[in-house]
Amino acid sequence: MPTYILGLSCYYHDSACALIKDGEIIAAAQEERFSRKKHDFNFPVNSIKYCLDEARIMPEDLSFVAFYDKVFLKFERILLTYFSYAPLGFESFRKAIPLWLKERLWMPHLIYKNLGFHKTILFTEHHESHAAASFYPSPFKEAAILTMDGVGEWAAASFGVGKDSDFSLLYELKFPHSLGLLYAAFTYYAGFKVNSAEYKVMGLAPYGEPKYVDLILNELIDLKEDGSFKLNMRYFDYCVGLTMTNKRFDRLFGGPPRKLETKITQKEMDLAKSIQVVTEEIMLRVVRHVYKATGQKNLCMAGGVALNCVANGRILREGPFERIWVQPAAGDAGSAIGAALRIWYKYLGNRRSAVDFKDMQKGSYLGPGYSDDYIEDYLKKNNIPYSKFSREDLLKKTASLIADNKVIGWFQGRMEFGPRALGARSILGDARSSDMQSHMNLKIKFRESFRPFAPTVLSEKAKDYFDINCDSPYMLLVADVKDSRLKTKAGSGVKGFAKLKIIRSDIPAVTHVDNSARIQTVSKDSFNQIYYDLLKEVYKKTGCPVIINTSFNVRGEPIVQSPEEAYRCFMRTGMDYLVMGSFILDKDSQPAEEHGVKQYFELD
Repeated sequence: MPTYILGLSCYYHDSACALIKDGEIIAAAQEERFSRKKHDFNFPVNSIKYCLDEARIMPEDLSFVAFYDKVFLKFERILLTYFSYAPLGFESFRKAIPLWLKERLWMPHLIYKNLGFHKTILFTEHHESHAAASFYPSPFKEAAILTMDGVGEWAAASFGVGKDSDFSLLYELKFPHSLGLLYAAFTYYAGFKVNSAEYKVMGLAPYGEPKYVDLILNELIDLKEDGSFKLNMRYFDYCVGLTMTNKRFDRLFGGPPRKLETKITQKEMDLAKSIQVVTEEIMLRVVRHVYKATGQKNLCMAGGVALNCVANGRILREGPFERIWVQPAAGDAGSAIGAALRIWYKYLGNRRSAVDFKDMQKGSYLGPGYSDDYIEDYLKKNNIPYSKFSREDLLKKTASLIADNKVIGWFQGRMEFGPRALGARSILGDARSSDMQSHMNLKIKFRESFRPFAPTVLSEKAKDYFDINCDSPYMLLVADVKDSRLKTKAGSGVKGFAKLKIIRSDIPAVTHVDNSARIQTVSKDSFNQIYYDLLKEVYKKTGCPVIINTSFNVRGEPIVQSPEEAYRCFMRTGMDYLVMGSFILDKDSQPAEEHGVKQYFELD
């Protein structure tokens, strides 16, 4: 009988479920993709149903359920923190504790109730789950492991060593001294949503100057040479308050936080640049220390901080490790995979075989997929005009549309697990277009104009366009666009959002204002063969092996999961064509009023 282990993460941020069968990752998905509630943290009933359906099993067929952290240990940290600051923080205490007493402390009961599972439930520590999610799916037999996030139970960061089928964590940095929470504090102060928009701060940073770096290092953080640090908690409110920062922080940086959705000024750009510079310096110091302490050549990373792909790029270029592998769902969602794999290898004592020493994440294409029959049935039932193509003709037609500067909704195969669209639920465009970035941001994604788009590039051609010497299949590394591709220097004497108007390279739509790009490479042996073949067709058609790839969603919504959601998103935005399975839908042929195109044009 096969051993099925279901891994769960929920009740903090981005609930998810993962299923492994005899050590193989069968399925994984975030709850938000089904509930359509971004960063849904509720019990992942829909994700569980999907994972069980994918494996064609019932709850009674499961051998174990693994939960991604130790609930009572986390509750201990919360209580002790409140007691340490009492009587301050009563309002926060009053709001937080009922949630714990009503639901979160009763996790076994909730699992029994929602899943109908009555066998063994096991709990792993939070950073143990992160570590397992980074090490076990990686292609490394041995590696150093680094985890960094906001906070788990007590740990905010840890490092250790993995060998064969086991790992041990050697050191941890404890709450409240957290790089993830420091970055979140600046996310809040700059006027963005915490635990949701840290990537916006990273994208905003190149528009600013690092004018606050010395102030941060002198007043907010005591940083040691090995990357360990202590925060000056006089400036932060997150231990017991309802905000990340306090009045002292406001006075230090010259005013209150920017209000959500108000105008972004040079100050926010400079704050973003400053905290990004500090974050990169901390991470570089940490990885150098980890290298010395472990003696390993390879590095595995997880935790929300590991999604900082700018820092990851510097670690690869300037750090001592030969290779790095970052869990594609590096945040809490990926810990569902980690918890399940930790039980398989540590609790059950199984060993990694030779075949396991490759990327076991399967391209992170672990979510639901839909057959042509399902898609065509949906289109026919709803009287949606479409054309059906052979695979070869579909690729040629789509490549021609991209070359003609059309914006394509691309829906193929199994959905991605993690925050990045990797060519399964993507919006695609021509990287050579000088106006494509602003067009896609404002009329398709309905988001801030400063946000950069990522390139997808044929792996064998990546070095012709970017300063990168390894594959980057998960879009978790930033590298510079090669000098030979540039039309202007990064500085050019222009400040702020005026930088957006400069055409910087021969792939301007994916070249950020500092001449960098967040790269996804796709290779011939990719788990997404049709996406690789599309890139080959685009290359044949245009002579350029690079296209824009951004997530198939609009601002404030999760990435689309089903054909129904893909069609709704297509119709409510300025996309020109939708390619789903073997079918191409032309926007001009669609019944506009009935399906909501009017809403898009009113927004224009």
